Amino acid sequence: MEADSNSCTNMSATVASPLLGWLPVWQRNFLVWRKLALPSILGNLADPLIYMLGLGYGLGALLPSLDGQPYVAFLAAGIICSSTMNAATFEALYSAFSRMHVQKTWEAILNTPLGMADVLLGELVWAATKSVLSGVAILVVVGVMGLTQGPLVLWVLPAVALTGLAFAALGLIWNALAPSYDFFMYYFTLFITPMTLISGVFFPTDQLPAWLAWVGGWLPLAQGVALVRPLLAGQVPDGVLVHVLALLVMTLVSYAIALVLTRRRLMK
Repeated sequence: MEADSNSCTNMSATVASPLLGWLPVWQRNFLVWRKLALPSILGNLADPLIYMLGLGYGLGALLPSLDGQPYVAFLAAGIICSSTMNAATFEALYSAFSRMHVQKTWEAILNTPLGMADVLLGELVWAATKSVLSGVAILVVVGVMGLTQGPLVLWVLPAVALTGLAFAALGLIWNALAPSYDFFMYYFTLFITPMTLISGVFFPTDQLPAWLAWVGGWLPLAQGVALVRPLLAGQVPDGVLVHVLALLVMTLVSYAIALVLTRRRLMK
């Protein structure tokens, strides 16, 4: 309630700056999250660290080097991107659905000078922010483990942000269509899990059939991995502009679709 009242107080200020109409929505979500920030960050760290330690060092001890680096270093980039993906997806699905459908927070905000585009853009940026926090937390751990090389690793941050934006926008589409929380399981089972397996997170995609590797290469997770993995190794990614543009286009198109679907849903 305190967060809602604080954000609503700032609504009138956004009328003079319509391009920042999303900011009070982001601020409201941040104030709520801040109360549980530490458990949230620790929760985002637990699962990726299990994969890093269990697969990276356990399974990695049985595997030869990949692309001239130990398996744990190869895996690090995939874990950073998949952690970013999961954080953005959970926020754009479960948390956004609670604010939209259960708590009716969006309806309350729409009674202020802000519009649906402001609300959805605020949710998009907030979900991407959560994903960046998760990705950065894993990146710090990877750095402490000595799995990064050179100053190019700093460019992982914008790559993680772009990946988070793409998955946040995709999640908001499904959020607009979902009748209940149970509906989100289809999204994870039919999209997120298969994509994780064919996007180069755990093994090189050239181990896959050619057609499946081609499909995986166009998915947003693969775009993020293609940017992050060379950067961790101190190298400039091949086709960096292609990957960046792919993530940007996916974000913009998905956000536009989510906006149309959300307006249609809330106007019924």
